[in-house]
Amino acid sequence: MLLKLCNVDVHYGRAAALHQINLAIAPGSIVAIVGANGAGKTTILRAISGLKKITTGEIWFQDTRIDHLPPHRIVGLGIAHIPEGRMVFTPMTVEDNLRAGAFLQRDESQVARALESMYAHFPILKDKRKQLAGNLSGGQQQMVAVARALMARPQLVLMDEPSVGLAPKLVAEVGRMIHEINQRGISVILVEQNARMALKLAHYAYVLQVGAIILEGEARQIAEDERVKKAYLGE
Repeated sequence: MLLKLCNVDVHYGRAAALHQINLAIAPGSIVAIVGANGAGKTTILRAISGLKKITTGEIWFQDTRIDHLPPHRIVGLGIAHIPEGRMVFTPMTVEDNLRAGAFLQRDESQVARALESMYAHFPILKDKRKQLAGNLSGGQQQMVAVARALMARPQLVLMDEPSVGLAPKLVAEVGRMIHEINQRGISVILVEQNARMALKLAHYAYVLQVGAIILEGEARQIAEDERVKKAYLGE
């Protein structure tokens, strides 16, 4: 497996946010984590990327245990995190935002090649590369956030609510972006309130409720589960 969480607990003060989370991501896969607000989905991503220390358990990326590592070391190993709300650097230009994603790279020629690859993939960003990121539309800022993450040349991308606040047409575009990222051979963990989109894109899925996994399996099978249909798909 590319990534494994083994019996992970997380607390905020005395309050338990995650309880005995066991989760695995195969290389080249898209894994969806669905659940209600407050279920602990974002906490799982923050634990993986080193932004939230776990209480007990272990997190492994390939052959390296990472739950004790600082975030920049985890990025260096090949994990990129796209947080909820995109979190682009609004006072900076589009190009400077992308360069920030490559902050661990010292070879300027590699950075330049990565930039050209991102501009080929997202032509609108090349057109707007000198504009301030804060002046872009929500959909364009999401492109910046995705491209910035890919500048780190990750093997795994953590995506937290990438469609939040976007118009339906742009939600479909985000779905295409996620599919294209995966087609590059990059694994994706997708946390998404839009469970219908998430389960359609994913190969495997986990359903989280009050900090615990209550259901897991192939995404298509999860989408057919009557409990999931009723709670998350509006059926």
